[in-house]
Amino acid sequence: MGYQYTAIGDSLTKGFGALPGYGFVPVYRRMAENRLGTAVPTANLGINGLTTAELMQRLRGSSMYRQAIREADIITLSIGGNDLIRAARGAAGYPGSQGRVLRSALQECKQNFSGLIGTLEQLKAGARKPYIIRIVGLYNPYPRIAAATDWVLEFNRYAARYSSRVVGFASIYNEFSGNEGNLLFFDHVHPNGRGYRLIAEKLSALGYGRLG
Repeated sequence: MGYQYTAIGDSLTKGFGALPGYGFVPVYRRMAENRLGTAVPTANLGINGLTTAELMQRLRGSSMYRQAIREADIITLSIGGNDLIRAARGAAGYPGSQGRVLRSALQECKQNFSGLIGTLEQLKAGARKPYIIRIVGLYNPYPRIAAATDWVLEFNRYAARYSSRVVGFASIYNEFSGNEGNLLFFDHVHPNGRGYRLIAEKLSALGYGRLG
């Protein structure tokens, strides 16, 4: 029995910063194939720079996205990092209001994230086969900005609340914190091959639910 894997999200899903085949999606797919003992064809719908709002638009408006979710037995979601990056860049010119800008962006991001999970569950309603959803937690691309650290920790706490028999949350914050030099690409924003492998290992460690 084969399984279909659909990966949605931002540049992490795309694998930006790693050699082809070494982003977390292909590495996790290979781990899933080993664990499940069968081929796992994959649709990688990652888009560089995607925010929670933009992903929501695609999930609601793109028949290709919706079909890929309906057909998926395994779904991974990496999103939220660009919401922080855009807010932090937007606040850079207004140092006094940085905290306020980031807080406002976080509220919006959490609302969008809640809508994303709801939409995924809607699309899978009535699924005749078991399926799993795996969320990639955030690390902090701005470790020297205290407000960004708070942002990431709060987002991760919020996203982790969706954990269930079907939904798993892969926490990677502690592994990346203080270890950015080893795990990030030279742009200091995206993971390198080692960072992506760590993400894939965390996803695989969550198990495969009722798939096997």
